[in-house]
Amino acid sequence: MPSHYSRTPLSRRSLLTTGAGAGAALLFGAAVPARAAGPRPGRRTLYVDPAGGGDHTTVRAAVDAASGPGFTLVLAPGTYRETVTVPEASAGLTLIGASGDARDTVIVYDNAAGTPKPDGSGTYGTSGSATTTVRAAGFTAHAVTFANDWLRADHPDYTGTQAVALKVTGDRSAFFGCRFLGHQDTLYADTADQGSFARQYFRDCYVEGDVDFVFGRATAVFEHCRFHTLTRGDLAAAPYGFVFAPSTAVANPRGYLVSRSRVTSGAPDAYYKLARPWVPSSDTTARPMLTVRDTHLGRGIDAVAPYANMRDAYPWQDQRFAEYRNTGPGAAVTVSRNRPQLTRRQAAFATRAAYLTDWTPRRKDR
Repeated sequence: MPSHYSRTPLSRRSLLTTGAGAGAALLFGAAVPARAAGPRPGRRTLYVDPAGGGDHTTVRAAVDAASGPGFTLVLAPGTYRETVTVPEASAGLTLIGASGDARDTVIVYDNAAGTPKPDGSGTYGTSGSATTTVRAAGFTAHAVTFANDWLRADHPDYTGTQAVALKVTGDRSAFFGCRFLGHQDTLYADTADQGSFARQYFRDCYVEGDVDFVFGRATAVFEHCRFHTLTRGDLAAAPYGFVFAPSTAVANPRGYLVSRSRVTSGAPDAYYKLARPWVPSSDTTARPMLTVRDTHLGRGIDAVAPYANMRDAYPWQDQRFAEYRNTGPGAAVTVSRNRPQLTRRQAAFATRAAYLTDWTPRRKDR
């Protein structure tokens, strides 16, 4: 993990202000800010506190207990070191970090694709490495950090270095003010299968990593987000990695849309590519799609050649990559053929409403 995460303690604000013998609802109600105190009246709510002041001490136990649709889990500040899976049956589940600051509430684990399974049946693989997996439709998260703190330096013998913080495949999944921390394959914005066109929305979020750290085939909209590229001590030359690696199905008219966001870097200037297309062996017909518009691209992005191939058989020029009105040193158009731009008319269809169609994401923490 990056230095500000692994070496600097996360801030902790006390949630429980009365004795442990009091009722969980009273404890949380006394300490949680009004805007994050829970769902509207009539919604089913469970409180999670690692210190024992809630209904459950782990997120996994609370998810398992929230059988059926429409539950809300309010998470006390703390580090929840566990893996979590939200099944299809938990449609409409909401996670709320009680403090309102994602830095205070962290779900983290350290599996990688190459990590051996305890039962000896092989390794986890990329999908299996995810700290949190969301399969349910209508999932919403507010002010939660999803992290994978597996480090290459600790496992130099591993070839499967993908380590996913969150894999989400459910349609109508929304994340507000969340953080996603990892290195390779941090945020897996995907679908349940090749024929599914799951829609996902990320607002005011922070994502960091190095190799393909936002990837998958979902229709995903990122607004007012920050993408931060990490420095690497294991490589001596550029490129260190790639921010986006979409794998959009050819039949899907909408892939990833990044709007009014920022790409920053802790690496040397021009050591990162903005994207490369992922055409997986399981779907060689995929035609990855990424549009980045009205976004500030910092010096870490290679402005001369911001895109690269993952495999030469599927050149990035044959995919659906485009930009519009980006700013910053990483957005400078020095070789025009390397930076396809939308026309004004095309840009009119590259909007949140056009991508999400009949779904309007709404906050559920107020």
